[in-house]
Amino acid sequence: MSQDTVGIVVKNAEEAMHHAEEALNHDLAAIRTGRASPALLDRIRVDYYGALTPIPQVAAISTPEPRQLVIQPWDKSMIGPIEKAILKSDLGLTPISDGKVVRLSIPPLTEDRRRDLVKMIHRRVEEGKVAIRNSRRDAIEEFKKLERDKKISEDEARRSQERIQKATDAAIAEMDRSGQRKEQEVLEV
Repeated sequence: MSQDTVGIVVKNAEEAMHHAEEALNHDLAAIRTGRASPALLDRIRVDYYGALTPIPQVAAISTPEPRQLVIQPWDKSMIGPIEKAILKSDLGLTPISDGKVVRLSIPPLTEDRRRDLVKMIHRRVEEGKVAIRNSRRDAIEEFKKLERDKKISEDEARRSQERIQKATDAAIAEMDRSGQRKEQEVLEV
């Protein structure tokens, strides 16, 4: 029974760490790098018949040029709300509409904007690391509780904590690599 319980705690912690990594990668994909990417619009939500819905779920998004996005809503009445949502967002882009599609021109990044984006990347990576550490803390508390309740031995608790620490180190290293890749992408002129 003890090994099953330990295995479940380890599996849950590793899954939580994996979800934190995925969330970070999703967040980093939405950061503007001077190149047009449909992922920029993933976090922007519009009111679609009373439900806040991400733009990619209400429109087709294409990149006809390296520095341009074209948003073609399936429902033409969504053009106004899409424009407003983009203007309210932290992208710093001005949408242009012709009544059928919304165009976003991605200007080259200024040096100040690049520095701001790098700070944002560091902040998001640190938030991801905090989530990883919280998963580790929860798992270790669970191991200590199992040990106090005499469901696992002291050695099993120590081995399990070491296993969780290795998973934590690997997840944090992967987050650092993701952050560095995105930082290089942002600083690339």
